[in-house]
Amino acid sequence: MRDLDNIGTVAALSPDYLGFIEYTRSPRFVGAGFRTPELADSIRRVGVFVNESIDVIEGRITSARYDAVQLHGEEGPDFCARLRDKGVPVIKVFRVDDEFDFDETKAYFNKVDQLLFDARGKQPGGNGIRFDPHTLQRYDQRIPFFLSGGLQPETLLEDIANLSGMNLYGVDLNSGVERAPAIKDPDRVRASIQHVRSVK
Repeated sequence: MRDLDNIGTVAALSPDYLGFIEYTRSPRFVGAGFRTPELADSIRRVGVFVNESIDVIEGRITSARYDAVQLHGEEGPDFCARLRDKGVPVIKVFRVDDEFDFDETKAYFNKVDQLLFDARGKQPGGNGIRFDPHTLQRYDQRIPFFLSGGLQPETLLEDIANLSGMNLYGVDLNSGVERAPAIKDPDRVRASIQHVRSVK
C-alpha cells in the first residue's frame, strides 16, 4: 500500500494486515518519510524491509508507526531475534522453488513470529509468480506461516485447501489484487477476504 486514498478504501474492508514496502528498488516503495495514516486497531501495519540495518528498521517502526516487520532479505536468525527482543513481531520470508531446502527454516525456531513462503523470482517479492504449494509438505510446520506468491481471489480457496493440515497462519496478497503497483483493486481484495474468512 502507498496511496492514502487507496489505503483508506482497502482499510474499510477490514483486512488483518496492510503492508508497506520500505525497499527503494521496489515499484511499490512508499518513499522517504512516509507515515501510515490512522487505521482501525484491528489492522496491523507491516513494514517490509530488505537487508536493512536494525537501526534503520527501528527508526522506521517509530516514524511510520509499524506494528510488525516482514524481512525479505538475507536476515539471519540472530538479526531476527534482536528485533523481536525489542518487542517487534517478525515475519521472515523464504523464497521457495522445487529445490528449496526447508532445513534453512529450522534456525529461526523461537526467533520469529511467523514465516512467509513466497515464490522465488527476480525481485525479493511482488513478482506475481507461484510455486507448487505441495512443496510445503516438506516443511516441518513448527512455525506458523503465510502463503504468498501470485495469489489471486479466483484460486485462493483451492490454494488454502492444498495446505489442509499444515500450520497455515494467513495469506499475503499483492500483485494478484492490484490495478497498478501499490494500487489495490477493492473488489479483488474484498473477494479475497471473503474467501479466507469462509474457511473454517
